[in-house]
Amino acid sequence: MSPWFLLNSGKGTPAFNMALDEALLESVAGTGRPILRFYAWTEPAASFGYFQKFTDVEHATRLRPLVRRPTGGGIVPHDSDWTYSVVSPPGQSWHSLKAEASYRRIHEWIQSSFQKCGIVTGLATCCHHPAPGQCFAGYEKFDLLWCGKKIAGAAQRRNKLGLLIQGSVQPPPVPANRVEWQNAMTNVGRDEFGMEWSDFSPDTGLAERADALARQKYSQQEFITKR
Repeated sequence: MSPWFLLNSGKGTPAFNMALDEALLESVAGTGRPILRFYAWTEPAASFGYFQKFTDVEHATRLRPLVRRPTGGGIVPHDSDWTYSVVSPPGQSWHSLKAEASYRRIHEWIQSSFQKCGIVTGLATCCHHPAPGQCFAGYEKFDLLWCGKKIAGAAQRRNKLGLLIQGSVQPPPVPANRVEWQNAMTNVGRDEFGMEWSDFSPDTGLAERADALARQKYSQQEFITKR
């Protein structure tokens, strides 16, 4: 069995949601094990990739506020989605994967979880880009599809600190709910990937670091509009 932490952090502001993920990436080497985090949003918002141009983003979506992610990728609407992140320390198997392999693995995990919920999905075998820069307008290879439509995508950041995957699930219009899916994710993790779960609670230092990043970085217009 592979020991993992599980964190369900509930609703957060757009800036705090991004800040906590970065704080987790900074500290994950010290935890010694990967973390799966589920979270939600206090208000409708849109996140966009670290390398995207702000002027392109603000004209492409009406959702506000806008928040720049610490990962790449395109515009993601957060009005009814289910969001999660995976943070892995350096040297762990997820961190050692190449980007395409870790992208495929996370969506295979989600695919199996939807299967447990009675929902059949598939992985995209190629790409379709009708609206470049908007994450859910088309799909990339290994995105998760339901009836030909993308319902799950992710963005990654891999460095010497570890690996951060930020993902969004736009649930299909069939009977399913967030709690059922989250339970399926942990069950699949245990049964198919050999993950042994322990609850994770951020300590004072981690919480203070996330608060500082939210105030000083992710809520600042200078950072949001930096490109």
